[in-house]
Amino acid sequence: MAGRQLILLVSSLLLTTLAFFPSTTATEHQKKIDVVVEGMVYCQSCDHSGTWSMTGAKPIPSAKISVICKNHKDQVSFYKAFQTNDDGYFYAHLDGFKMNHMLDHPLQACHVKPVSSPLEDCRLLSNINYGLSGAPLRYEDKRVMGSSYEAVVFSAGPLAFRPASCAPKTHY
Repeated sequence: MAGRQLILLVSSLLLTTLAFFPSTTATEHQKKIDVVVEGMVYCQSCDHSGTWSMTGAKPIPSAKISVICKNHKDQVSFYKAFQTNDDGYFYAHLDGFKMNHMLDHPLQACHVKPVSSPLEDCRLLSNINYGLSGAPLRYEDKRVMGSSYEAVVFSAGPLAFRPASCAPKTHY
């Protein structure tokens, strides 16, 4: 009988505590975590055409890139085009990207491709950092945080276009 009364007393105390001090729910403190991809787009120098060298390359403002993500069934699950700023830099917020399976992680699922360059003399796609098939993302332990916002920032590239015609190299 004393054991039952003790259990009843402890249970009552726990219920009272829960009633007057409700625990905060996970959704109240849960931050929204977004995925972002950043990188640069350049015009490769004629001196290094045909190589992966970016020596002498110049940033391309208003270049277009695309981020393509495929799910674990190899189906496109996310696609969006982005434009570089005046310095050739892109910050691609993957708004709407969802990981529905553990194999849909951005590092495995997403790639970045150059789409178009506004420069008349530098419009050909190059394969620098696998731009033709899609540059893979890199995790560099970078995050952007706010009071109710967090973004994991991945990097890609740099990507490059190349000039259509370059003066032939002379070798002596």
